[in-house]
Amino acid sequence: MIYAFLFLLAMLTPGQASAVDLNIDITKLPVIETTPTYAPNVPPPTNRKTPARIKVSIETKELRGRLADGVDYTFWTFGGTVPGPMIRVRHGDYVDFTLKNHPSSKMPHNIDLHAVTGQGGGAEGSFTTPGHSSTFSFRALNPGLYVYHCATAPVGMHIANGMYGMILVEPEAGFPKVDREFYVVQSEFYPKGKNGAKGLQPFDMEKAVKEQPEYVVFNGAVGAMNGDKAINAKVGETVRIFFGNGGPNLVSSFHVIGEVFDKVYGEGGIKVSQEQVQTTLVPAGGSAIVEFKVEVPSTLILVDHSIFRAFNKGALGMLKVEGPANAKIYTGKTVDAIYLPEGGAIQSIASTAAAPKVTNTFEERFAAGKSVYLNACAACHQAGGEGIAGAFPPLVKSDFLLANRTRAIETVKKGLSGPIKVNGVAFDGVMPALGLSDEDIANVLTFVSNSWGNKAKMFTTSDVKKVK
Repeated sequence: MIYAFLFLLAMLTPGQASAVDLNIDITKLPVIETTPTYAPNVPPPTNRKTPARIKVSIETKELRGRLADGVDYTFWTFGGTVPGPMIRVRHGDYVDFTLKNHPSSKMPHNIDLHAVTGQGGGAEGSFTTPGHSSTFSFRALNPGLYVYHCATAPVGMHIANGMYGMILVEPEAGFPKVDREFYVVQSEFYPKGKNGAKGLQPFDMEKAVKEQPEYVVFNGAVGAMNGDKAINAKVGETVRIFFGNGGPNLVSSFHVIGEVFDKVYGEGGIKVSQEQVQTTLVPAGGSAIVEFKVEVPSTLILVDHSIFRAFNKGALGMLKVEGPANAKIYTGKTVDAIYLPEGGAIQSIASTAAAPKVTNTFEERFAAGKSVYLNACAACHQAGGEGIAGAFPPLVKSDFLLANRTRAIETVKKGLSGPIKVNGVAFDGVMPALGLSDEDIANVLTFVSNSWGNKAKMFTTSDVKKVK
C-alpha cells in the first residue's frame, strides 16, 4: 500500500502536466484577442485558472532590413520582425490561428508550431499564398516553450531567411514569479558575401547546405541586443530568459558571461532539470528556459560559447545590471601589473572581410571607417576611444596618433610592439596587424582621427599605399 502511495505522489510532482478536458464546450470559453509582443519583450503571464479561446493573427511579410552595419538582407518574416512575435497561451487553451500573407510577398508561407498536435504542426492548415489568409485551430495539449517556423518548401531556405519565433504554453499553475522576463532567439544567416561585405546580400543555398554561416546572431541581427538596445535589470532582481534556437543548422551553447543559471528548464520543458549551470545546450529547433538572480552591477554578456560565433559572427548580447556594488561578491580589479604572454613580436590577424566598397568623400570614409572600428578595434580601444588604463592606449585626442600620419598608417598596417607614450602615459604592449585592406585602413583612420574631439585631414587609399 505504501509503495502505491509513493508512486502516486511521484506522478503528481510539480511540473507534471495534467490531461486536458476535451469535453469542454469550446463555444462557451471566454474569447481573448492577443496582441503581438516582439523580442526581447515577453507577453505577460496569462494569470488564468481556466482555459480560454485565444485568437492569434500573424502576417508574413518579405522585407529588406539590417543584418549588420552596412549589410542589408531580404528577410522573410512573421510579423515584420526576426524573430517573429512571441505567443503566450495556457495549457488547455483552444487557439484559433490566422496566418495572413502580405500581397507584396513573392512566396507562399505557412507555419509549423512545435506546440501543435496535428498535421505538420499546423503547416497543412496554414499554407497561404500572397494576398490570402488561412485559419486553423488547435488545442494546447502540452505545456512548454516551443519553436515555430515556416515549413513551406524549401523549408531550410524559409527558416534561414528569418521565419521563426516562439510559443509558450504555460502550465496550469503558471511559472514562479520573477522580476524580469526576456525573449531571445539565436539563428544563423547565409549571405553570398563574406562577413562584413556591404550592401544588399542575397541568400546562398550552397553555404546553407554546407552549414557555413557568415553570421550567427541573437534576435535577428548583429548588435540587436547591444548598446542602447541592451536588455536591463537591477541588482537583486531575478531574470528569466525564454531562449530559442531557430537554427536552421547549428546547436547553441548558451552562456551568460558573469552569471550562473540558478535554474534551467532543459529543452524548454516545464520541469527544472538542473541548477547552477554555466552553459546549456539548445538544439536547432529547440529551446531552454533559464533563471538567475543578478547580485552585482555589471554588463553581463550573452553568448553562444562556440566562441568565434560570438566575437566574430555576432552571437553576442548585453544585459545591463544597475545597482549598488557589493565587494563581498565582487571587488573589481585590485592589482594592476603588466603581463605579456604572447611576447614582444608583432602578431598578425588575417582578415576575412570581403573587398570593401571604394569610397571617396569624407562622409563615406567616416561611415565606412566606423564600421571597421566597431568590428576590429573597439574591443581593445573601447567604443568611445577611451582605451583601457595600463593595457590599451586611448585614441581620444591621442598625441601619438595625431602627430604623425605616416606613423599612424604604419601602426594600423604593420602592427606595433614595444614601449610608447600616449598623452604622457607609458604603454608597453602588442597591437596585431589586422590584415585590413588599404581602403579599410584609410577609412578607419579617417573615422578615428575625426571622432571624440579629434580633428585631422581625411586619409585616402593613396596615402596608405605610399607607406610600404
